[in-house]
Amino acid sequence: MSAGDRGASPFVAMTDGIRVILRVTPGASRTGFSGLAATVDGGQALKVSVTAVAEDGRANDAVIKFLAKSWRVPKSSLSLIAGAADRHKIIHVSGSPEQLLPRLVGVLPEDHRP
Repeated sequence: MSAGDRGASPFVAMTDGIRVILRVTPGASRTGFSGLAATVDGGQALKVSVTAVAEDGRANDAVIKFLAKSWRVPKSSLSLIAGAADRHKIIHVSGSPEQLLPRLVGVLPEDHRP
């Protein structure tokens, strides 16, 4: 996916859901959203911190659990598409993009919304 596909938003509408570009900080003091970060290709990544360590997939599991709870979607609708062993991840949220996008963006503070 190129920067042209993503634009300046970490949320990319697909026919079967939303792809979310993440920058994850494992081993943080608290779990939560921490704003947006620029990516090297000129796009944006949603910054997520989790208390779990990046060991044996614990941080990835914590990210999925946190996102599912925050966005009020079943964990089964979230898939890790890329970045299993990297801070930079792509998550796919299955469902109607028109229904999902406001919910996903809505959990961010006003000053961090794309």
